[in-house]
Amino acid sequence: MLYRTGCILTGYLCGCFLTAEAVSRHAAGKSASQLGTGNPGMANIMAQLGVKWGLLVLAGDLLKTLFPCMLCRFLLFPRLGRNAVLYAGIGVAAGHNFPFWNRFRGGKGVAVTCMTLFIFSPGFGLLSCVLGGCLVLLSKSLTLGALAIPLLFLWPAFTVYGSETGVLSCILAAMMLQKHFLPFLDYLHGKGTKIDLIAKAQSKLRERK
Repeated sequence: MLYRTGCILTGYLCGCFLTAEAVSRHAAGKSASQLGTGNPGMANIMAQLGVKWGLLVLAGDLLKTLFPCMLCRFLLFPRLGRNAVLYAGIGVAAGHNFPFWNRFRGGKGVAVTCMTLFIFSPGFGLLSCVLGGCLVLLSKSLTLGALAIPLLFLWPAFTVYGSETGVLSCILAAMMLQKHFLPFLDYLHGKGTKIDLIAKAQSKLRERK
């Protein structure tokens, strides 16, 4: 239990660094909470400040997940095996979603969850992310894609890696649901925000021509 707690705490401390907040203050001179939807994540920063800054946020969020996951897996708590990645990833998601320094107001944890699943299982993790991305393109709903990714991972988690991995994956899925529950209800009632990424990409290409 001590090792598991250590992984979660290590991940939490790293997760509390909100890349979007740092980027927003540097690029716009204001908090990410004052931009667009107020969410300190890649999508909001990209929409408000541009692709370059959005990608920088994504890179930062991926790195802050990679570092504690690999640190716990191979250096601090190798006895836990690959499940150390999931424990650390849960901590990162918790820190990202509920940073103590920002009155526990954080992001939605999509990028950090995707990265955690990919580090744990590159094959199944990537497959879950790709299928979730396809769902976004088909449904035009970022919420559905975000929810689908950890849910799709549950099958290999339980059947391939065992019950402990399955339970940890359920926790990641529950954290994602908690952050996307209200937008999901809005989607079910036809009120959800829809984003046509394909149309946006085509529009950008026309502008460049």
